[in-house]
Amino acid sequence: MVHLLLVIIYLAFISLGLPDPMLGAAWPLMYGEFSVPVSYAGIVSMTIAVGTIISSLMSDRLTKKLGAGLVTAISVAMTAAALFGFSVSTSFWMLCLWAIPYGLGAGSVDAALNNYVALHYASRHMSWLHCMWGVGTIIGPYVVGYALTGGKGWSGGYFYVFLMQVVLSVILFLSVPIWKKNTAQTEEAKKNDRALSLREIFAISGAKEVFATFFCYCALEQTAMLWASSYMVLHRGISPQTAAGYASVFFIGITLGRAINGFMTYKFSDTQMIRTGQAIILVGIAAMLLPLGNIVTLAGLVLIGLGCAPIYPCIIHSTPEHFGAERSQAIIGVQMASAYVGICLMPPLFGLIANHITVALLPIYLLVLLVLMWLMHERLQKKTAA
Repeated sequence: MVHLLLVIIYLAFISLGLPDPMLGAAWPLMYGEFSVPVSYAGIVSMTIAVGTIISSLMSDRLTKKLGAGLVTAISVAMTAAALFGFSVSTSFWMLCLWAIPYGLGAGSVDAALNNYVALHYASRHMSWLHCMWGVGTIIGPYVVGYALTGGKGWSGGYFYVFLMQVVLSVILFLSVPIWKKNTAQTEEAKKNDRALSLREIFAISGAKEVFATFFCYCALEQTAMLWASSYMVLHRGISPQTAAGYASVFFIGITLGRAINGFMTYKFSDTQMIRTGQAIILVGIAAMLLPLGNIVTLAGLVLIGLGCAPIYPCIIHSTPEHFGAERSQAIIGVQMASAYVGICLMPPLFGLIANHITVALLPIYLLVLLVLMWLMHERLQKKTAA
């Protein structure tokens, strides 16, 4: 039963990643069809992000009341409904409307699954779990391409993913008894089974540091993803085709890195993995800064992707160790919210810098985020050391 549940959790994370890149893949066709400016994609993505932040902050209360299995099943069903809504949308305001349940569902399932795996499985499974999310993000654009090739349009791509989510929702609802049977709360957790308020969460020693660490990491990852191609084209003079190819290698590097990291966790602790990832990112940023030619710049981008690979899953997996099993869901929920705040704010901030100063500052911007992340993570270690 344990192995069956793990397979279901992996499938759930693939499904979580599937729709994430679809808006970007389909938007070149969507915005013209809806007669809106190309920049309006940001409105849809921000709506999704706000919903994700809200549901992440509510995850502690929901999971304690309903259980991780039922929260996951309901959340995936909400996401499926939202994807169906996307597939039948005929105007921009309909997209924005359906983006609300999309974000609410994504945040809940993300926080619930991350905490469940952190509590019940080894660190390698957390790395492989996020590798599965990467697999989903790689498959999503191909589904859109398949639908377009078959004459079904971008809406057909969303409908195909909706069907996949429906199947997974049924599996998840049927698996709820397995989740309950496999959940073994600690005695300490049973004594303190109430949901914590935000004030109580932020008062926990080390909480603000881990939230800042997560904010900086996700800001760095998303800024690199969004602006790497522009940096290579506008500053380094690399062709757009080559830049786009290496930007995708960055994302594939994270996915493959997490697959490899799962095996490395047999020998190294979460903290060692996080520090190693930060060191690799530093080498990658240095490669981008040094005037050693385009090959070194491209290699630096790949190294940043590989360095990013262990940080997210290892921070999540170490949460129960740092803060206790009874508080991990509350902490992870706010961590997810911190992540999406970083994703919402920091890449657009660099956009302003690139627009008004120069895109050449990208490596410096990433370096500042890396240093802040390192400082906050080291403070976290000191505050939560046994």
